[in-house]
Amino acid sequence: MEIALYQPDIAPNVGTIIRLGACMGAPVHIIEPCGFPFGTKDLRRSVMDYKDIAEVHRHNSWEDFVESTKGQRKVLLTTRASKPYTDFAFSNNDILLLGRESAGVPEDVHEIVDGRVLIPMQQGARSINVALSASMVLGEALRQTDGFK
Repeated sequence: MEIALYQPDIAPNVGTIIRLGACMGAPVHIIEPCGFPFGTKDLRRSVMDYKDIAEVHRHNSWEDFVESTKGQRKVLLTTRASKPYTDFAFSNNDILLLGRESAGVPEDVHEIVDGRVLIPMQQGARSINVALSASMVLGEALRQTDGFK
């Protein structure tokens, strides 16, 4: 199981997700451009000492990411999906894709992903923090695929 961040805006969220990936054995893909200079103090603080065990792949563009991850399903976490993540059948080599905190992903990304899932929320709630969303869905995906190490 892997995690991908599409043009992330907030360094501490990226750091938290890198730390999550390190702890759970899930490689993290960063799809550029980021909305902050990679390596900022906020990012380093949230990654802490997990940078040595984290597997991070940086991609210059969406196209580069798609090319380098051919053969792996991309499962988009989005409020625009109709299927709850708990009803989705995850596979071992899926990549959980999260959009920008400020704007999600563009329509062309929505059109080519292999699956779209949502986290059901209370009426009137807009969205859950991207790092918390990654944690919730990664936990379910690992549970389904016996991926806990």
